[in-house]
Amino acid sequence: MKATALLLRFLLELAALAAIGYGGWSIADPIWARALLAAALVATAVAVWSRWVAPRAAHKLPDPQRLLPKWLVFGGASAALVATGHWLLGVILAVLAAADRLALWRLGADTGGESLTPRA
Repeated sequence: MKATALLLRFLLELAALAAIGYGGWSIADPIWARALLAAALVATAVAVWSRWVAPRAAHKLPDPQRLLPKWLVFGGASAALVATGHWLLGVILAVLAAADRLALWRLGADTGGESLTPRA
């Protein structure tokens, strides 16, 4: 069950990056500005995630504080979908991300699959 929740989390992370890129692509007008903004937004989300959230992050935050960057990335992705007219996809992404986080918490695992309780 934990492996399924972790796989869903990974797929949701990829979907969030795609949504953020799509949001950036939809804002600007000339194609070079679209590409630049989409790439910059995705790079920013990847930097936030890899610095504070990823299982092998150098400055991995403890699980309660790790919710803030997660909410920023998934909230930004959901907001990007809603802003581009795909409100149902934005709601689905937000609900699935929250449900998966709840499932991992109920299974006693953090985002990287490590146990939340120290082993004796």
